[in-house]
Amino acid sequence: MHRKRPLDDLFSERSRKFELSGIRKMFDLVRPGAIDMTLGEPDFNPPKNVRRALRHAVEEGHNKYGPTAGIPQLRQALAERLRRWDKNVAPEQVLITIGASEALFLAAATFYDIDDEVLIPDPGFVVYAPHVRYCRAHAKPYDLLQERGFRPDHEQLKSLVTPKTKAIVVNSPANPTGGVLAKEDVMAINDLAVDHDLVIISDEVYDEVVYEGEHHSFLGREATTVVVNSFSKTYATTGWRLGYLVADPVIIDRIVGLHHSIVACPPSLTQHAAVEALTGEQDSVRRMHEVFRKRRDLILEPLNAMPGVRCPAPAGAFYAFPQFGFDLTSQQFAMEMVKDGVIAVPGAFFGRNGEHHLRFSYATSRERILTGMERMAGTVERLQKTVPMRKDWTH
Repeated sequence: MHRKRPLDDLFSERSRKFELSGIRKMFDLVRPGAIDMTLGEPDFNPPKNVRRALRHAVEEGHNKYGPTAGIPQLRQALAERLRRWDKNVAPEQVLITIGASEALFLAAATFYDIDDEVLIPDPGFVVYAPHVRYCRAHAKPYDLLQERGFRPDHEQLKSLVTPKTKAIVVNSPANPTGGVLAKEDVMAINDLAVDHDLVIISDEVYDEVVYEGEHHSFLGREATTVVVNSFSKTYATTGWRLGYLVADPVIIDRIVGLHHSIVACPPSLTQHAAVEALTGEQDSVRRMHEVFRKRRDLILEPLNAMPGVRCPAPAGAFYAFPQFGFDLTSQQFAMEMVKDGVIAVPGAFFGRNGEHHLRFSYATSRERILTGMERMAGTVERLQKTVPMRKDWTH
């Protein structure tokens, strides 16, 4: 059949606002023998008791549709876990989602409206800005700089608020920087949101992976808040696509209809296994955390030994975010490393302030980290001979 106009002309304007993330584009460059340090994916299996619970759920017949908001047992178990942050959390405040990604999208689609302004971290996780664009709102980045420990400048945050500001997105521990908000940061952001009637969208998926200090949740604060979390990082279940959000029951009632129209209900099998993950032994989680701590220390030494590279210790998550002084863009540097068989993510993919940084996921084996750093050192040695340092670089 002859088409009267190109297929591209049929696409909605909305669809043109999206493309595959830079992280996935770099992941697609991985070839046999390359050291992949792109994805934030623990190289562990889920704990044995959780895997056993999944198999048991299959045999017990939990293979059917479930409640749209999630099975009651899981909502209850999560409410009990979250009471360490807010002693009043109830199951009715918990909505089970298809990973944290769906939870973040649901929060955005529920609150952001046409021409609203949303404050997002820069650098920040790659989905925040596309969600704002989808809602035909406007993203206003706030700075997270290495010299401040990748914590926000509260005076800058205040200066960015206008009558059109609807929400502020926060992420602690943070992807890609590994930065962790201090208690005073959380209190200041909460107060700013209360003073200006803003919604806080708090991405806390790395709450169990904190090395320095402790995690401070936005749960239980005075501001209108949606807290997003996931089982992926804590229990090494990235492929299960199981997350959740926590909010006032009135917000949950508004969100659940959109959630139903997208997915009908979250998967039943993995929810039953997730109940065991929350209520069973937690030694596996603690052991995995300690492995990440050792890997963090392992990657920092070679990074900081390389000429033209510096990397502060990340306080949380499992990403190193070194800055480099070579007069190259982050994408150019990353492609130079691809030639030597190590794949990292250009920092510019996470925002303007990510330029001249690279993101390395150290959620991989000790051997692969060491090999990746050896190869990167070879890249640096090669670049030293041909590429000058930027004039503003000091080490």
